[in-house]
Amino acid sequence: MAKRKQSTFRLTLASNPSHIHKVEVFLKKVDAVARLDEIQMHKVMVSLTEAANNAIVHGNGANPEKRVTVLCRILPGWMLFQVTDEGRGFDPSAVESPLREENLLRESGRGIFLMRTLMDKVEIEPSRKGTEVRLWLETAK
Repeated sequence: MAKRKQSTFRLTLASNPSHIHKVEVFLKKVDAVARLDEIQMHKVMVSLTEAANNAIVHGNGANPEKRVTVLCRILPGWMLFQVTDEGRGFDPSAVESPLREENLLRESGRGIFLMRTLMDKVEIEPSRKGTEVRLWLETAK
């Protein structure tokens, strides 16, 4: 019987900004199975790092007692990354565009924009118990 490849991966992070490097280690494990090309890997690395950083810093307020969960599912033709925090949620439509002139020199505010630019589909589902960000990458193009 052939060994079935792992198709679901999970990472749990304490909400400490110094733990963001664990996302890269996680993605390398995922890529050992997914075999993304260089461009796909770059898109996922930037987007997933931004989502996890937002969850740690903005969602959970860098409270190390709160957790961020990163889940990856390898599906036929797609990869789905889910990043969930334990914060109070937020209104994604209230996030200003980093392309507006008054925001061009701001040091923050580009994460959601980058995710939406790099990934094939981005869904943000806020709630009072936290926010879940779903990043979709089409792998069968």
